[in-house]
Amino acid sequence: MIETFRFVLLLAAVCLTSINNYHAKEIRNPQYSLVLGLTHSRLSKTGLDPAKELLEMLDMTEPLREVRDGYIISLNLGTPPQLIQVYLDTGSDLTWVPCGNVTFECIDCSDYRSSRLTANFSPSRSSSATRDSCFSRFCIDVHSSDSSYDPCTVAGCSLSTVIQSTCYRPCPSFAYTYGDGIVAGTLTRDTLRVHGSRQNSTREIPKFCFGCVGSTYKEPIGIAGFGKGPLSLPSQLGFLQKGFSHCFLSFRFANHPNISSPLVLGDLAISSKEYMQFTPMLRSHMYPSYYYIGLEAITVGYNVTAAVEVPLMLRELDSSGNGGMIIDSGTTYTHLPEPFYSQLLSLLQSIITYPRALEVEARSGFDLCYKIPCPMNDISLADDEYLPSISFHFLNNVSLKLPQGNAFYAMRAPINSTVTKCLLFQGMDIESDYGPAGVFGSFQQQNVEVVYDLEKERIGFQVTDCALSWISQGLHIQRNN
Repeated sequence: MIETFRFVLLLAAVCLTSINNYHAKEIRNPQYSLVLGLTHSRLSKTGLDPAKELLEMLDMTEPLREVRDGYIISLNLGTPPQLIQVYLDTGSDLTWVPCGNVTFECIDCSDYRSSRLTANFSPSRSSSATRDSCFSRFCIDVHSSDSSYDPCTVAGCSLSTVIQSTCYRPCPSFAYTYGDGIVAGTLTRDTLRVHGSRQNSTREIPKFCFGCVGSTYKEPIGIAGFGKGPLSLPSQLGFLQKGFSHCFLSFRFANHPNISSPLVLGDLAISSKEYMQFTPMLRSHMYPSYYYIGLEAITVGYNVTAAVEVPLMLRELDSSGNGGMIIDSGTTYTHLPEPFYSQLLSLLQSIITYPRALEVEARSGFDLCYKIPCPMNDISLADDEYLPSISFHFLNNVSLKLPQGNAFYAMRAPINSTVTKCLLFQGMDIESDYGPAGVFGSFQQQNVEVVYDLEKERIGFQVTDCALSWISQGLHIQRNN
């Protein structure tokens, strides 16, 4: 509580400082240069008419590196470029980076000290960095959230007095929330550099807008927002008219130096996908930036499967925009609403005959852990055939049988030819005005090609070996160029 109060006071001070310094010399702020495998980018310095360039939608590919609780994308920002690594998050819009090697402060981040990936962005070292203005659509968007921590809200600032069509002052400082986490900073524009698909080809995306964050609460690493809002990276680069896809490697490849997960944006991501199953995207006017899908059933079992009846709230959205399931790379584990989640646990307990690992459940916080055979203490021999399969059934008769390792995960090294595996799902309590009723997390998306076809408003799934996909696209070579 003390740390949260300290952060709120900090936000108020930041906002007041920003308002009082509107007529002062504009502060130079950090910027990104995105290092992407890009076949083209419409926002290039070609001198072509922007509308004509928009029609020339090109493709880009980017390697994602896996860390302990997510997937990292490398951004190349500024002039000269600075390499910053941030999380890929399809559940939010804002792209932000930690700013200032000395001044950046992360409150209550003791659990993440080992998670620092690179040096923070230094705006003073970029000759092309500028502060975003208060009349820009991005400034209006970042201050239009319902966050009670927004500096303008905390300090009693009236946005109507600063966001005007003729206003040329800097955009006020913002606060952006992520569940329990909060970040505070300023909107900045800078050059984003991307790699073309051809070797040694690059393009520049000028005036890319992102957050230059100086203070956070429980958010030590930056984020690349891939939601559907105007602030997101795909939106600013023009790819929301097409789509993107990713193929997450298994967590056993975490921090592997020679292999990464492929991320593809543009026509290449959505074309020639006849082999995939597609479920329609649902629209929510309450949270329009999320990628919603409808869940019809979950089946579990060995040779014969049993189904758990899914509540209506997971299948569709109500008139207020509540319900549905969002697919979110920024959430590690799948979350299901109560009492549906408890019903799923009960069904699994009735099927699995191995002894429970109650001490691991108490220590880890997971609700269902089992001690299963592990011949010769070789974890590769502890096949998931000992545990029932779990399949998700989405709208339009789309069935996704989770690959091995996507439901139960080994919590420690095998002992005496036994290994403990836990179900990596979590429950969530639904309140009034609850928003999404469930979340399909990144852990359950391992070794699954996921296609966000925004042109046709659908999401596709196909179980695949993402390591082979990485190699087949030549990204293991491109990554070092």
